[in-house]
Amino acid sequence: MTGWQNTAQHLLRGCEACSLVVGRLVSWLALAVVLVMMTSVVLRYGFGIGSIALQESVLYLHATLFVLGAGYTLARNDHVRVDIFYQRMSSLARARIDLLGSLLLLLPLAITLFVMSLDYVQVSWTRREGSAEAGGLPYLYLFKSLLLVLPVVLCIQGLAEALRALLTLTGGEPPARGDH
Repeated sequence: MTGWQNTAQHLLRGCEACSLVVGRLVSWLALAVVLVMMTSVVLRYGFGIGSIALQESVLYLHATLFVLGAGYTLARNDHVRVDIFYQRMSSLARARIDLLGSLLLLLPLAITLFVMSLDYVQVSWTRREGSAEAGGLPYLYLFKSLLLVLPVVLCIQGLAEALRALLTLTGGEPPARGDH
């Protein structure tokens, strides 16, 4: 194995480890979503108490789970794709598609999303924007920050995917996907 392939393997492992750790940690948000939603339903229908803040909490937690879990899903190779042709291709053909997809689609899209969202999120933070609903959560600016977190999470794992494909194409041995 050449020096650059060894470096690429280490970088790939680091990026993927980051995605997997974040994914495992945020998976607990699914339990939080269920518990908060259950509490909201019991309060509303059992005691006649409605809470906008609880309803918004479910929304915020659910979105956070999906945003922070995006890199984890990609690391596990569980993203949705059109598999009709891909599954029948050789490992080299799949590596070419993965490399081009990462470099020409995923990374540019993530970078564009980050750049285009920066001002929007910055204005929200400057205003310490809160919910428009009376009794809603005062932390909408934190929720909008997910627009910047998503591209970062995707770039980290997108780099890992590109390195994995590049190692495959150059005869290097990419490490096994983690967490399977």
